[in-house]
Amino acid sequence: MPAAARRVTLGFQGGQVLALRVSEKQLEGLYGSLGGSGWYELDSEEGPVRVEVAQLVYISADSSEPHVGFG
Repeated sequence: MPAAARRVTLGFQGGQVLALRVSEKQLEGLYGSLGGSGWYELDSEEGPVRVEVAQLVYISADSSEPHVGFG
């Protein structure tokens, strides 16, 4: 996993939330799968994760811009 991983939060129907760190390429692939059905595999820093795309309600990704201070 490259050092440029982004923090991503996935929200699912039913209220479950999953927080991961993924590469920009993985995030773009997930965005591309939206609106479809089936499973999508993410290679995260936490390990491989498979999500059912039809169950996703939202994706929140932190900015890749550098931060100053604690934020």
